[in-house]
Amino acid sequence: MIKNIIYPSFLFMASAMLPAAVYAMPDDPQPESVEDMHADFIRAIGAVDVDYSVEEQPTGYVPYEYVNTVTGDAPYRRTSRGIFVVGRGDSVRSFDTFGGTPSSARAYAASVNKYHEAFPNVNIWVMPIPTASAYYTPDAAASLPKSTHEFIRVMFESLDDGVKGIDLFPVLAEHVEEPIYSRTDHHWAPLGAYYAARAFAGAAGVPFLPLDEYDEHVVEGYVGTMYQFSKDPAVKNAPEDFVYYTPAHLGPVETTYVTYSLDKSRRRVISETEPKEGKFFLPFKGVSTYCTFMGGDSKLTKVVTPTKNGRKLIILKDSFGNAIPGYLFGSFEEIHVIDCRYFTKNMRDYVADNGITDILFANNATHASTARTYDMYITYLDQ
Repeated sequence: MIKNIIYPSFLFMASAMLPAAVYAMPDDPQPESVEDMHADFIRAIGAVDVDYSVEEQPTGYVPYEYVNTVTGDAPYRRTSRGIFVVGRGDSVRSFDTFGGTPSSARAYAASVNKYHEAFPNVNIWVMPIPTASAYYTPDAAASLPKSTHEFIRVMFESLDDGVKGIDLFPVLAEHVEEPIYSRTDHHWAPLGAYYAARAFAGAAGVPFLPLDEYDEHVVEGYVGTMYQFSKDPAVKNAPEDFVYYTPAHLGPVETTYVTYSLDKSRRRVISETEPKEGKFFLPFKGVSTYCTFMGGDSKLTKVVTPTKNGRKLIILKDSFGNAIPGYLFGSFEEIHVIDCRYFTKNMRDYVADNGITDILFANNATHASTARTYDMYITYLDQ
């Protein structure tokens, strides 16, 4: 059974917010001492054999006719930046529009194809993650965002044979009435990441722990980044619960970080630490609560799990992907998490040196549509 652990909101009152690029509070734990902030959420009861199967997930584009039954007729307004504020009262949600184009979908696919060429003996997976606008844009404004599912279709038809695409659009559409996206933050919610991880495990043919094998942790009174972005008081006045899940009965995992220091633009790595052991789940607070997963983006993370099946996974991602690895500790022997903005090694050497068997591209659709993301992935191959 899922165990509920409630963290009162008064324990997590935020101080002044930093610029949006940082998503961190001044008193957040420093990356080099993350172990001191960890609340030991994973019950370490010794290594176990995982024998959970999951329904096979088809690969490739899946036609799907979506009807918005949640906010289809909801009132909405747009801020000067074009951000949506939808609904009223406690149900208010805020999100940005999606603007990906067919040409950017093909460019992202071309980047993925480079990895298929470079690593012919490695399973290459691509799983673009829809953002909230794909599901919660009111019907009256449905023409304003670009179609996320069309973006995915064009991307998948541009992939080389042998590269496997996982279409999350219908997967998540089946759960839109559940809290799979944050209402007050630009990220999805951890429950959305669970359904995505399950779909990936079904496609990859690996075991997968069902949700009742996790402890549930609730942080009350959460208001994420969308109040900062929208400046709309309705978002601030509609706090939500941030609910995340940690494996309850899996044996201990070993998490190692190489943490990067960035320049003032937060676009270039200027130094890095030696590998240091830490904890995967961290009790962040306030607007930075989503940093519960690994403490953020500017690091290289390696997780060694109790699962012994010879499968070793790289996840290439933006911050949406941070919520995925914790659901795969029972699925892969090792999980290496690499951000699409920060990586200093040569990818060819890294894959060979670590015996990688699988590479998963897990960017949100907006990141996948930006040149910096797909150009950086190509840079990683030969830097």
